Amino acid sequence: MATPDALRILLSMRNFWYVRVFESVVRALAARGHQVHILVGHDPDPTHQWTPAADALVASSPNITMSHARRSIDDGWLDLRLMLRLGSDYLRFLQPQYAAAPILALRARSRVPDRVRALAEYDGPGHRLLRRLMRRALRAAERAIPADLAIESAVMAHKADLVLVTPLIDLGSYQHDVVRVSRRMAIPTAVCVGSWDHLSSKALIREQPDAVFVWNETQKREAVTMHGVPAERVTVTGAQCFDQWFDRKATLARDEFCRKVGLDGARPFVLYVCSALFEGSPNEAAFVQRWLAAVRSSSHPRLRTAGILIRPHPKRSFEWDAVDLSAFDNVALWPHRGTAPMNVDTQADYFDSLFHSAAVVGLNTSAQIEAGIAGRAVHTLLLPEFLENQEGTLHFHYLLDGGLLRAARDLPGHVVQLEASVEASDPVVQQNGAFLEAFVRPHGLGVNATETFVNAVERLADIETVPLRDPAWAPALRVALGPLASRTAGTFVESLGRQRRYRDKQVESDARTAALQVQRAEEKARIALERRMRREAETRERDLRVARDRQAKLAAKERVRGTKAQAKEQRTREKHRRALKERLAGYCRRIVRPSSASR
Repeated sequence: MATPDALRILLSMRNFWYVRVFESVVRALAARGHQVHILVGHDPDPTHQWTPAADALVASSPNITMSHARRSIDDGWLDLRLMLRLGSDYLRFLQPQYAAAPILALRARSRVPDRVRALAEYDGPGHRLLRRLMRRALRAAERAIPADLAIESAVMAHKADLVLVTPLIDLGSYQHDVVRVSRRMAIPTAVCVGSWDHLSSKALIREQPDAVFVWNETQKREAVTMHGVPAERVTVTGAQCFDQWFDRKATLARDEFCRKVGLDGARPFVLYVCSALFEGSPNEAAFVQRWLAAVRSSSHPRLRTAGILIRPHPKRSFEWDAVDLSAFDNVALWPHRGTAPMNVDTQADYFDSLFHSAAVVGLNTSAQIEAGIAGRAVHTLLLPEFLENQEGTLHFHYLLDGGLLRAARDLPGHVVQLEASVEASDPVVQQNGAFLEAFVRPHGLGVNATETFVNAVERLADIETVPLRDPAWAPALRVALGPLASRTAGTFVESLGRQRRYRDKQVESDARTAALQVQRAEEKARIALERRMRREAETRERDLRVARDRQAKLAAKERVRGTKAQAKEQRTREKHRRALKERLAGYCRRIVRPSSASR
């Protein structure tokens, strides 16, 4: 297609994590001469890796700039706006289709105002009608109140030709204001899906954008059926965030990589990729130690002695702080603190760990898709303690039912499956082509999703847009909501932030406590084993000492008996000699006497 005139593109992303997801798109747009301005929210960087990656991206081209979306705490509508959005988001997960995924409702419930929660959870007569009325009332109120003035100023200041927003669908997201302001200004606006679970497990799209960019037909169906987006507005681009793993070559030879991470290069290794589990989930580090013990108990010698490489998830690496794996031979935790593949070096290390592995194991993580791209057999365990993170979500079934995952419901069954994969591992064979073509590159495995995405962005600039207008009733409802906004101002946002920080700290504390308990249990078991072995050694030493003493006494008795026997024998010989002398003397006397008599 012909290259369009240079465009001014505003890319609104929640935090720097999305740099990794859309880096290839930003670089490609900048390379085509477009000006890309990244507007970033102020969510924290828990790994201290996301921010450097964003800075490096901005430094890579003069066509890429960045600023922060600074929301003002002096906005009188701030608290009410967030309360309405969180209430709407919670109501979504109380619908029947989410009955099998209660964790989603629980996650949203913790952020909802008490009165809204009480009404939403009413389950008496007419509760379905009440929830429908609540959804409409909350949506109407949200449309009536003004957009965030700081966000509106940021969007207007950039004078963009088009606006891209990701992920938009976070619970209570401020990015709805970005879409709303852009549409009011008649700027073509697209929502860019950031991950495989976003459309099914997050909030609803409220103001309909001009376009929604999705990975595949599955996500297109979700956009249409779950979010009410007209099918003609949904563009299937493929998953551009995975382009970097296709046709990639390993940086290090297998032996060299194994030496780097601390594994035996003469034996195959299995890669365990940890997950970003829901808050309150069991400690994955403790589970991995159970898994390790099961693998080491395998009757298959190739698996039993195989190396194990464990990659902590960057968001939950604290679980491994108190874990000691020294009891297991040929096992490495690397990188120890968890590292996201955000730059050239970490991406090379990450791909090498996938490529050189004989098989990959995980619970529920995008690393399973990346392992599929690397051609590895991908395994998972469907255990009751992780049900909410796996079968309790909608998106996990896309991997499970799509044929990527080799699943088992207990450790013995999983070990048998893993034995077969380790025995048959071949780095040349691509085992997951059908899944990848359906889910990651639906236009063909040879079609670059980034290029498809960038072409779709350039076409977006050509569409005719109509400015979004407030409904005729909105001003009156806004006036009516004014007193409520005044009463709620300063009462919710800060307390919600404090509660969330407390929950985060509590989750980390619980995880550390669980890890410490595991460590203490292992330490107690180790001490008990050492004591038992010490007692057994002392018993053996005592028995040996008693045996030596008994032998020494017996030897002494034998020596005494020998001495007595020798003395007795000596006396006997002496007696015999005396007797012989006496007999000889007698003979001599008898001979001498006759001679004397004759004289």
